[in-house]
Amino acid sequence: MRLLSWAYLAAAYAFVFLPVVVLVVFSFQDGRLPVPPFQGFSLQWYDKILGNGALMTALWHSALVAFVSSALALVMGFLAAHALARVRLPGSVLLRGLLIAPMTVSYLIIALGLLTTFNQAGISLSLWTAGIGHVVINLPLCFAIAYAAMGDHQKNAERAARDLGATEAQVLWHVSAPMLAPALAAAFFLSVTFSWDEFIIAFLLTRFDVTLPVEIWSMLRSGLSPATNAVGSLVFLVSVSAVVLMEIFLFRRPK
Repeated sequence: MRLLSWAYLAAAYAFVFLPVVVLVVFSFQDGRLPVPPFQGFSLQWYDKILGNGALMTALWHSALVAFVSSALALVMGFLAAHALARVRLPGSVLLRGLLIAPMTVSYLIIALGLLTTFNQAGISLSLWTAGIGHVVINLPLCFAIAYAAMGDHQKNAERAARDLGATEAQVLWHVSAPMLAPALAAAFFLSVTFSWDEFIIAFLLTRFDVTLPVEIWSMLRSGLSPATNAVGSLVFLVSVSAVVLMEIFLFRRPK
């Protein structure tokens, strides 16, 4: 039984990580196609993508949209969660459901709805419109994480701060946010990850200033190449590094 458990665990990890391993290995392919057999080790494709101005610009666009939209989603989600957790409002259950509802809707439907709205309002498509779309999909996540982390001990600390003369803004900034820092950090980094990899909304809501997933899609239209594997490997490295740093600096518990 123990051997079967280890075999199942190994199969699960292989199923998850084998595509990533293949992606990384063939990014060092010396040939022009990322397919077996492996023809030798080479860094030429990494040199090619790092010298690609359009690709580096798209990388910067992705980072800008990811961090700005995630910050906005985090602030809005935290304020909404604090209000619905601390204030009794009529229809609060319905309000919570409406805030979480976009998590159950396809990104394609959200993107088409926003595209129609922007066209009717005469708003030109740009990185800003893509950022608005990413706020729409990440705000429910930030709200859900912040709302779930709010407990009675935060409520008691907030009440004590008000009794000592703190304003509502001071309570939020000096009491509520620091006590929820791990949950807020997790919400922010998850939002950055989702925004960083998101394609459909970025594809439909941008025109000339595209993000990295859209640029990778453009590269794939011309056929498979180890260069696309190299781009994917760098994106994977950035994502893994962010998770490792978050684990080390945010969630490491003192012994």
